[in-house]
Amino acid sequence: QVQLVESGGGLVQPGGSLRLSCVVSGTISRLNTLGWFRQAPGKQRELVAAMTSGGITNYADSVKGRFTISRDNAKNTVYLQMDSLKPEDSAIYYCNYRIIGPRNYWGQGTQVTVSS
Repeated sequence: QVQLVESGGGLVQPGGSLRLSCVVSGTISRLNTLGWFRQAPGKQRELVAAMTSGGITNYADSVKGRFTISRDNAKNTVYLQMDSLKPEDSAIYYCNYRIIGPRNYWGQGTQVTVSS
């Protein structure tokens, strides 16, 4: 079994920054992709950023140049540094762990609100 626990969400003003963290525990495959998705009210869940265990990254166009995903494999942790935040970035952010299958595991989500 795999568990994901996110932290770091909160309220921030437009133009501000937040850093999300997600710790993955349990039986972890060496080959995996860790990522962040978000879901705003009335919208579908969408990919924000993802990073493979080999270091390949993928970003949504809407966050390129503002968000940075990174991971510490020794700590089984993935981070999302979010800079220059906009009100439209407000959503619940979910950590995702994906392995061959594909099999997906999700965290409980953390709220990010960008508002003045």
